[in-house]
Parts: sequence; C-alpha cells; structure tokens
Amino acid sequence: MPAARHLGLYTDRDLPVPETFRDDYAGRPAAATQDMRVADLWLTLDLKIHPESFDVDHASGGKEDWDPTASWRATYERLTDEQRAAWDAYYQPINEAFQDDPPQGEALDEWKLRRYLEDYLATVAALDENIGRVLDYLDAEGLADDTIVVYTSDQGFYLGEHGWYDKRFMYEESLRMPLVMRYPSSVEAGQTVDELVLNLDFAPTFLDFAGTLIPNDMQGRSLSTLVDGSTTPEWRDAIYYRFYEFPHGWHSVRPHYGVRTERYKLIHFEGDMDHWELYDLETDPQEMRNLYGIEEYSSVQKELHERLAELRQELQDEGI
Repeated sequence: MPAARHLGLYTDRDLPVPETFRDDYAGRPAAATQDMRVADLWLTLDLKIHPESFDVDHASGGKEDWDPTASWRATYERLTDEQRAAWDAYYQPINEAFQDDPPQGEALDEWKLRRYLEDYLATVAALDENIGRVLDYLDAEGLADDTIVVYTSDQGFYLGEHGWYDKRFMYEESLRMPLVMRYPSSVEAGQTVDELVLNLDFAPTFLDFAGTLIPNDMQGRSLSTLVDGSTTPEWRDAIYYRFYEFPHGWHSVRPHYGVRTERYKLIHFEGDMDHWELYDLETDPQEMRNLYGIEEYSSVQKELHERLAELRQELQDEGI
C-alpha cells in the first residue's frame, strides 16, 4: 500500500520482466508445487482491483479459511476521506480499464507483475524517505557518531524472479538480504565486506560494540572485526538454512534445509518430498540447473554433504 503522496510514482516507468519469470522449474519439484506465483496474486488485496469488477478471490495454500476480499475491504475502509479520495483517483481508472478489457493468459501474468511492482516500489519510496529522516535527526542532534544504524530485513523477496512473489525458498533472491551499517566512530564509510554473514550475527555485533559480554549460547558472531579495520579473523566458510513451515504455512513451500558456501549451494527438501538440489552459483547465479547427481560435481557434492552434516550437528538441528 503506497502512501497517497506516492501513488503513481512508478507508473509508465520501464520495469523489465525478470529473465526467469517464465521458469518451468525443470529438475526442481518443490519449486514446481508451490503456489506463490505472480499469476496467483489476488486482484483485490494485492492489486487493488475493486471486487465488483470480477469474481471474488479465493484463498489457497493452506489458508482456505481466510478471505482476501474481506481483508481488502477492511484495508480500504480504514482509509481517511482524504486518503480514499487520492486512492480512488489513482486506482479507479485502473479498475475501469481492467473491467473493460481484462488481459488474458501470459498478458495477464505480466500485467499483474507490473501492477505489483509499481505499488511495491512506491511503498519503498516512503521507507527511503523515513530512513533519511532518522539519519538527518541523528546528524542534527549530534548523535550520529555514537549510534549504530543498520538497514536490513528479515529476508529477501521475489519480484517476479522464477515467476514468484514473496519469500521462503533457499534460493538466492530470498536467502540474501540487505545489510548496510553506519557507525562513524568505528566503521569506515564506503567499504564493502564480502564475507558470509547472517542475521544471527546482529545481536552479538550490537553487544560487542556496546562493550558487554556475548552469551556463549548465541550462535552468531560479532561483525565488529569485519568492519572496524582490525585484523580479520578466520571467518565462516559456509552458512546453514532451515525452513519448516509446512503444510500449514503460506504458499505450500516444502520444508527444507541446506548449506551455502561462497560458490555452491546444497539443498534437501524433506517431509513428503525427498529431493536434493545442487547449484554452482558462479556459472548459474539464477539457480536454473540442478546439478545434483552429475558426475562432474561429485566431489563438490560429497564435500557439501560433509559440511552440511557438520553444521547440523553444530547447531543441533535434528530435522522435522
């Protein structure tokens, strides 16, 4: 939901369709059985089309008892009169055009993607403005040097890649997340760190910079030595991932776990699906070709299995 002042900010911009938008999920059965495709976006809640214009949306993906159209109405009805006037002025022509000549097939999928991206990017514009307000305040009040500012998120997000929106899979678009830090008294501006870091590292980092002890049972590591100009210690060579929200979570994403190194990724989908996937991120950064079982990568596969077992033992993850 963009702020009223940003409605239409990205209308008529050139927003390209991702190369993997028409992914056929060959060799990736878990990817083929999810229901988070852009084609599945709700016309009401996601795309702001009035329900009077078409047959109502129906929930799916384990959420059949939830009504997206009712949720959309509740969202719309809580707007102020001024917000609703701006909303209607922007979305009503879109509604009317959709009702008069609704796109079909692949054209409908791309129409949904564009509508979704326009609103998503306009929403991010408000986020950008308000981060600026926070930074300006810290500067104006003389607090910047003693304040750690971290811009991050809880995960990455698909914006049409693999034909999807949302998150959850261990593939790069949702595994990777933004991480920008500002702490003038200890972090040199303009540097880039390429080490494998995790959101588990945030809490130890804050405690470390605050000069307090880091509890031994925290699984993360302080990022201070990576960013403060001191000698970089021996760092982790791999990260571990686990997703288990199935079958009662959103989008029918199968439970899975895996290991990612600088170049390779090994994933195991479990539960009702026993399936392995291996990717060479150097030659296949979009993860379109599952290399598991291919002789050329047998030694890499073996090494990743061993590293995965070590991480599961270290983290005491016994699976679902």
